[in-house]
Amino acid sequence: MLYNEFLEHIFKRYSGNVKLELNRMQGLLADMGNPERQLNGFHIGGTNGKGSVCATLEALCLESGLNTALNTSPHLINYSERFRINGKEPSFEKILNTFLRYENLFEKWEASFFEITTALAFSMFREQNVEVSIIEVGLGGRLDATNLFSPDVAVITNIGLDHIKTLGGTLEIIAAEKAGIIKEGIPLVLGDIEDSPRSIIEGIAALKQVPVFRYKRDWQTSISKDNITGISFNFHFGNYEFQNLEANLIGEHQAINIGTALTAFILYAEKKKLPISEEIIRKALQHISWKGRMQLLSQKPIIIVDGAHNVHGVKALMSTLEKIFPNRKVKFMVSILRDKDYKQMLSLLCPKAEQFYVAQNQSERAASVEEQVAVIEKYNIPYKTAYTVTEAYALAVKECKPDDILIVCGSLFTVGEVLEFQKDNA
Repeated sequence: MLYNEFLEHIFKRYSGNVKLELNRMQGLLADMGNPERQLNGFHIGGTNGKGSVCATLEALCLESGLNTALNTSPHLINYSERFRINGKEPSFEKILNTFLRYENLFEKWEASFFEITTALAFSMFREQNVEVSIIEVGLGGRLDATNLFSPDVAVITNIGLDHIKTLGGTLEIIAAEKAGIIKEGIPLVLGDIEDSPRSIIEGIAALKQVPVFRYKRDWQTSISKDNITGISFNFHFGNYEFQNLEANLIGEHQAINIGTALTAFILYAEKKKLPISEEIIRKALQHISWKGRMQLLSQKPIIIVDGAHNVHGVKALMSTLEKIFPNRKVKFMVSILRDKDYKQMLSLLCPKAEQFYVAQNQSERAASVEEQVAVIEKYNIPYKTAYTVTEAYALAVKECKPDDILIVCGSLFTVGEVLEFQKDNA
């Protein structure tokens, strides 16, 4: 079976089986010998920033010499991106062989695409005898397929209105779903979360006798530099104080994400009696590998791709752009999903927009060009349209002057299509 055949097979056959409950996953993993029970490490939930926290934890663990596995979603270009073992994606052959070994069980339990992906991660990580696993929640938390993993440290990054049809229409309801990853006695690190949803999470944590480490109360970050090459910030947690840490991620919000990861890593290291070295931390933060999130593709013109795919993400993007490029108008190449609040997302982009390039990405959930343009026209911003993301991107790049700024955003699908185009045309 070739890569494209495999992907089409698991998408077509299993993507319609989505069901938010854990019985199927419990049965499937039991039949597989419960590989998740032989793993330890970190479980990361939240609305935005999960991937950045995961990637930072991976860098910290690898630099500390730990045999490290990472499971994230979605992928931008290749399915294999969802898995990393010691910083490298497994071969397609490895993924396919693992799938074929358990295909009869996936059929038996009518597993969904995401349940299969999670089970493959658990199995491959167990086979590699990894020391630490970093597992990103797919959707919500309480009923997510990853929630059968029992970590040493849990993280909830933030709470925003996303996937409201599935998770609920208020921050408080969503917070309760995300808090479903909290497990008896397992330390919990909280990022920047508004008071009301945070009180829901902390109430659940108290019932489960979980120590909570909250941003601004128990640990802090303060940013000192933010430009197109990365950030510099200070970090404080308990007896640990690091000044002018430099990281290769862009955006003030990344200081909080990295601080969240650092806090979780310190808790893990203390639990496992591992040395905590400032030198290792500084080195690790220079090598965080996370594509498609404020990723700089070009300096002349400045071209940045960012997976801002919901209102919360777009607000973070706009805050970063205003700090790095104050009083500058920028060009946006966008394609947003229809099931997101694309009207508000575009309305947030418009005040800083000099020009839009609009397309419809390849997702079945993509908003049409006409739907997106109808919002932009209300703000009288010039725009051009194209049939595909790659055509819109190529047009935008062609029309950019050396001192222009082009931002690609709106969906991880959009970013993935642009990165694949870049790779094919490098």
